[in-house]
Amino acid sequence: MNSVLAQQYYHQMRKVLERIEQTQGEALEKAAELIVESLAQGGTWHLMDTGHMLNHEMIGRAGGMMAITPLQVMVEVYNPVRPSRVGEKKSVYLDRIEGLGEFVIAKSGMLPGDVLVIGSVSGYNMLPVEVAIQAKSQGIKVIALTSVAYSSTLQSRHPSGLRLYEVADVVLDHGAPPGDALVEVAGLPVKICPASGIAAAYLMWALQAEVIEKMLKRGLVPQVYMSNHLPGADEFNRRAKKEFAEKGY
Repeated sequence: MNSVLAQQYYHQMRKVLERIEQTQGEALEKAAELIVESLAQGGTWHLMDTGHMLNHEMIGRAGGMMAITPLQVMVEVYNPVRPSRVGEKKSVYLDRIEGLGEFVIAKSGMLPGDVLVIGSVSGYNMLPVEVAIQAKSQGIKVIALTSVAYSSTLQSRHPSGLRLYEVADVVLDHGAPPGDALVEVAGLPVKICPASGIAAAYLMWALQAEVIEKMLKRGLVPQVYMSNHLPGADEFNRRAKKEFAEKGY
């Protein structure tokens, strides 16, 4: 039998997922239309995740589209656990560096007509807001994947005073609560079990399903990864990658 806390987590997480199903249909359709139109015109679907899992969950996964291109920002930072490994460096919070968003867009290779999904749970830090603003100024459509309930309680760190959900063309709201965690625990000063990782992945897979359905209705066949563990997967994925390289989807 599951523990009391595990049962509470299941209950609260189901509520988050049920809310997504009940409220995000229109936003999913709008986001999918932007993506399909871009892919059909030779554009690229980009993903920038400032959170914890989307680049791992959405890129190169069995059953997932090949069309998603990760936009990654990396820097060497101080490691508080093993400082001797990287030297005595101060921690660097990329999402608080003014001007980095403009630099990222300039170096990203994104083009007008592309679509960029930006994942940020809180959506109030410098980087996601600046990237969204700069992307839109370059003719790139921006889809925010965020929590409006959480973000609306926070003051933006961007000079504009705007948060990600206030900048994007379309907002996919996964509804993680302020603070993200779901379960209160007697004896602990904070809640446990965050909602945003699973909720964001849930929305993104629903978005892929919506995109694929709309593409097929247009006669466009997207390339999807087959699990490497299935018979014939190597050859299937090789052909699919070749098709993707030729068509862009």
